Amino acid sequence: MENPKNNLGNDIQSTTPKTTVALTKVGITGVERVLKLKSSQDGKGTQFFATMDLFVHLDATKAGVHMSRFIQNMEDISVQMSAESSPTIENLAQEMALAIAQTQGAARAEVRIKAQFPTKRHAPVSNIAVESLYKFIGHAVSDGHTTKRAIGIEAKGLTACPCSREMTGEYSKELLKAKGYTEAQAKEITDLLPLAAHNQRGIGTLIVGTEQHISAETLVRIVEKSMSSEIYPLLKRPDELHIVTKAHTNPMFVEDVVRKIIQNVMIDLPNLDDDTFIKATQENLESIHSHSAYAERCGILGKMRAETKGENVTQYPEILSLSSWLDSQLK
Repeated sequence: MENPKNNLGNDIQSTTPKTTVALTKVGITGVERVLKLKSSQDGKGTQFFATMDLFVHLDATKAGVHMSRFIQNMEDISVQMSAESSPTIENLAQEMALAIAQTQGAARAEVRIKAQFPTKRHAPVSNIAVESLYKFIGHAVSDGHTTKRAIGIEAKGLTACPCSREMTGEYSKELLKAKGYTEAQAKEITDLLPLAAHNQRGIGTLIVGTEQHISAETLVRIVEKSMSSEIYPLLKRPDELHIVTKAHTNPMFVEDVVRKIIQNVMIDLPNLDDDTFIKATQENLESIHSHSAYAERCGILGKMRAETKGENVTQYPEILSLSSWLDSQLK
């Protein structure tokens, strides 16, 4: 009797499609899996919940890709790397991209991984131990021979609006002058007091394209200190006073945060090469508007360094996405 496994029809994916047009990305998104990755705190293997997107370039002469191979590659690489050591998220993405490009026979494969990771911290005044959640980001591309990667994180913080703070300051000075205070006295008082402003909870992202090892904690620190204040899952009243006062004496626009992230990259990671890719984004979830505010800068670190020195400043910076930069490194 014929084995049913040998009678499954033709490999339709390998046939020529009716419309011979290449597709830049074909794959699967939102794959959920628990991965064993290197912890940013103790360097040991720890279980992380991750979401992955896996893609390949599809040649114009092929009808489709083998979707099951994506999952098989992911499982094989995850098991292999977990058994050998505790990989970083960027190394795992790199190995997956290489394996997918080779097994799919694709000119390009791309892997994006996001994994939640906890970090132990202490509230600023009460010193209560808390655990904050952040996101690892691993991004890699491969042509089946060479691979390139980037590492990043996503962190949340607090921002206070400079415009509303300025307005409440002027309004407060007028109220004080109406009560008999001089202009100088009113200014001295308003300069001393933390003034009201509307707040936003901000989501900051920093992605660095480099072969150098950078700890996730370093990237988290850069993003958090670039906002008006960091935030915590648990705060006592003295902590709340500290956070509110800190934020309202350090108001920042969404644009300010992105520029501050870039500046802090230069300060905290001075050994990064000029050809390092940087992507910094900030999304502020507005409290008095129904929309959110967003700012972003992508590009080469050397050009950003030059801009901060007043060199090569242009009205329109070069538009360079992370995927474009990664692709350029394969050539």
